Amino acid sequence: MILVSPDCFSTSYSSMLFSRNPMLSSHLCFTIKRTIQSRRLCIASSLITSPDSFEVGRLIGSYGFMNITSYSAGGMDFEYSGGQLKIQDVGEGSVKIRLYEGRIAQGALRGTPVVLKVYPGQRAGGIEADKMAANELNAHALLQSSSQGKCQNLLMLVGGFETKTGEQWLAFRDGGKYSAADYAKVTSEKNSKSIAIKESSWNRFDQEQTIKRRRYFVIKLLQGAITGLAYMHDHDRLHQSLGPSSVVLNTIAEREAPYLVPRLRDLAFSVDIRISNLEDGLWSFSEGLWRRAIAAGASTPMEKQAFGIADDIYEAGLLLAYLAFVPFCEAGIVDTLSLQRLLENTFRLDLEAMREYCLADDRLEEAVKFLDLGDRAGWQLLQVELELKIND
Repeated sequence: MILVSPDCFSTSYSSMLFSRNPMLSSHLCFTIKRTIQSRRLCIASSLITSPDSFEVGRLIGSYGFMNITSYSAGGMDFEYSGGQLKIQDVGEGSVKIRLYEGRIAQGALRGTPVVLKVYPGQRAGGIEADKMAANELNAHALLQSSSQGKCQNLLMLVGGFETKTGEQWLAFRDGGKYSAADYAKVTSEKNSKSIAIKESSWNRFDQEQTIKRRRYFVIKLLQGAITGLAYMHDHDRLHQSLGPSSVVLNTIAEREAPYLVPRLRDLAFSVDIRISNLEDGLWSFSEGLWRRAIAAGASTPMEKQAFGIADDIYEAGLLLAYLAFVPFCEAGIVDTLSLQRLLENTFRLDLEAMREYCLADDRLEEAVKFLDLGDRAGWQLLQVELELKIND
């Protein structure tokens, strides 16, 4: 059964109301709190549907998650002026996710395309799979209940159900079959093919137009991803698994950039950072994050909250680095891990030194030019995003 924890939706508004009559003030606070909580629980309950509500199509694919398997205050750490970065061991998690095409079969939205995300039952994925599915449903219910309106840069959950075998199915509006990782892979492969035939057929004007379209596409992709992340932070929720594969795209055609809408997905490891939640110590899926926060000197709930946001923004910085390099280079020149090692281990976040290194390699020329746009605005943004975590 998909679990909806009432605590995930409760919100205290006692600090928002003041009255000379203490009993009236208490009554108003209680009424508003119950109203908001009931609204969120109602939305969460409405998301729990039945298998008959959807028609299942073909299998799109499957993927797993990486788990942190150890944490050490020593060992492979290295020093950096202003702080210390930790290197952690990671291993492949036991939960394997499947994705299917589908559509809504009943109600006013009948015929609407959806993507069905399947978490394995406890027999295959253990209790962790159920917890991940419940956390993802709760996160979307919270974010979709906002009085500020829904964010177009977050994938929308339309329902969820459990099968007789114990599998947890979550249905999302179809925001696209591609991810930012797919876009980067396809584009880098195109770069390799273009370079291979450059000597026989090369048009400088066509090449310049291609690069301009690519830059515009990547900038719009990043803007959408950051907008989605900012919306989550504004609603006291961390993403905690932000990366190229967690950004869904409705198109990967660079000529269609004006119509591009990036959307964040994969909220299974998202973390509730409301102060009340941090005070209560309800830390599902975030034990490692708070251990690192405490090791960095964050002891109060507000300090932990700031650390968590900085941690998410650091991941956004790595996403920026990935999208600044991979789509502008040949296939196989750089990838996520090699970029992270270059930033953290080789140059220890000294981006000026990294820029000089990249300038010496012709294969990285277009990536450097992209980050140099607007008086090196890309490098400056990358520096700010990566340094936030160090200086937190």
